[in-house]
Amino acid sequence: MKDFSEELKKLPAKPGVYIMRDADDVILYVGKAVNLHNRVRSYFRKNIGRGPAIDNMVERIERFEYIVTDSELEALVLENNLIKEHSPKYNTLLKDDKTYPYIKVTVGEEYPRILFSRTMKRDRSRYYGPYSSAQAVKDTIELLNRIFKLRTCNRKLPEDIGLERACLNFHIGQCMGPCQGYVTREEYNKGVEGALEFLSGNYGPIIRDLEAKMEAASEDMKFEEAARYRDLVASVKSVAQKQKITGNVGTDRDIIGMFRSGEDIVIQIFFVRDGRLMGREHYHMTDSLMEPDAEVLGDFIKQFYSGTPFIPSEIMIRYAPDDLDVINGWLSEKSGHKVSLVIPKIGTKEKLLEMSEENARIILNNDGEKIKREEARTLGAVKEIESILKTDGLIRMEAFDISNTNGFENVASMVVFENGRSKRSDYRKFKIKSVDGPNDYACMKEALTRRFTHGMEEAGRIREKGDGSEVISFSHLPDLLLMDGGRGQVNIALEVLDSLGLDIPVCGMVKDDHHRTRGLYFNNLELPIDTHSEGFKLITRIQDEAHRFAIEYHKSLRSKNQTKSLLDDIPGVGPSRKKALMKKFQTISEIASAGKEDLMELPEIPEKVADGIVAYFEEFRKKNNT
Repeated sequence: MKDFSEELKKLPAKPGVYIMRDADDVILYVGKAVNLHNRVRSYFRKNIGRGPAIDNMVERIERFEYIVTDSELEALVLENNLIKEHSPKYNTLLKDDKTYPYIKVTVGEEYPRILFSRTMKRDRSRYYGPYSSAQAVKDTIELLNRIFKLRTCNRKLPEDIGLERACLNFHIGQCMGPCQGYVTREEYNKGVEGALEFLSGNYGPIIRDLEAKMEAASEDMKFEEAARYRDLVASVKSVAQKQKITGNVGTDRDIIGMFRSGEDIVIQIFFVRDGRLMGREHYHMTDSLMEPDAEVLGDFIKQFYSGTPFIPSEIMIRYAPDDLDVINGWLSEKSGHKVSLVIPKIGTKEKLLEMSEENARIILNNDGEKIKREEARTLGAVKEIESILKTDGLIRMEAFDISNTNGFENVASMVVFENGRSKRSDYRKFKIKSVDGPNDYACMKEALTRRFTHGMEEAGRIREKGDGSEVISFSHLPDLLLMDGGRGQVNIALEVLDSLGLDIPVCGMVKDDHHRTRGLYFNNLELPIDTHSEGFKLITRIQDEAHRFAIEYHKSLRSKNQTKSLLDDIPGVGPSRKKALMKKFQTISEIASAGKEDLMELPEIPEKVADGIVAYFEEFRKKNNT
């Protein structure tokens, strides 16, 4: 273990965040402290029974740094931001990155709508959720619109009343038609109030009203209408049966249960809204330092609620983290209302917590083998690649590929894999600007230059802002650059990186005579790789993904260019006529073969334009000898 005695003496006795780094400057661990002087020094004391995992981490620490904050609350927020950005190896990490569907009722509008939403903003709308199933949310919204005949359009009412024709929903009896002034605001809002009652769990009045309408229609011999009401009643009862009353009306709480097996942890949350269980969700975590359960729960709460749009007033957990008061303060400040972490001991609340923990246990037991297979396929595969290359710290890998047709429309793709999983949000595509003709090396040089120049510029802007609030994919440089080829492609990449002053490992994927990867080219050596290993399979997935992404982009540009060059140059053929032609004839060759009378069958094509199209393609065939 390195001697840090001099650095430890300089630590301030103030709150803040500390960052442990290894010899390659990779962040190993991020922590917060009420007193940096005491907390950081505790890692380097000898014979204090820290445990093998912490001892292993401490042995790898090459240097540490710290950031002083004004309060422990500020330290908590900064710690959480740094953990999310860097995913340090020894921090307890939330593996899942899920978003949750909500039902949004735009009560701030004069004629409110019911919408699907994955974000919850501080606006004048009313939100219900979160729900565990996006399809369930969509089904509920569809049911409410069928029952209460609320509008689904984006028109600005009442300003736009009468400006456009009524939509199809009005004509089939599924909208009251406020856009035409066919319903008063008071009548419309009665439907909105009914929908709000439904979403609050009060189904009785709706069921009774629908059943009365069903009976009246049946008595009037309107059997089809009665059948529609019958189906609506069945739909409402189906939704109602999925809601389980769990407490007093008006209560919003999350119930967090945890079960662990070694480093593997499952957290189960029950979402209770207005006293009813609205949904549940589970999350996988990994804890390489084997922290106490209370601290794992604290880590989960900080990571989870920093990303969810709604925080209930009560969160039930089994154990209290050391920084319980700080977390309470942070949650209250973030949500704008008082939030309490509650540790129930007896009664109904304790039973609910026990049920959540039992669900977590079942999930971990059932998913254990699946998790191990997925980890072997992702993190295990990354470890194999690290072993072959004799390196470590491979989190982000980027791969590039070039696509063209005889030099036409040169494009490049960039795909990103983090911890062995594709990160599609960071994929990028480049339309090559400086290269004419089939020159893959020159195309690759341009793509890499643009990617890394852009990344350095973004990183500079983030440093200037100084608060770390802006996180952009290009500013995250890869730990390994994968090139779809051997020595030549690798040398192009190294040339670009050297010109920009960047030190990033570059690995080539060497092909055999059948264009299949046979090994890796790294540091001027061709390294063999077991073609049956998970590492080889990951390399192949990355390679295939880069190839697929490049080809898709090239096809889209080629199709767009062909359509444009052959139709948009014809006088009198604008976007609407082009759309009508492509809808009827499907392909450009069919349009070119069509006669004047065939073209004029379309109401959008008058005689003069039809003559122009026929003349254009006759001239085109002469020029191209076809």
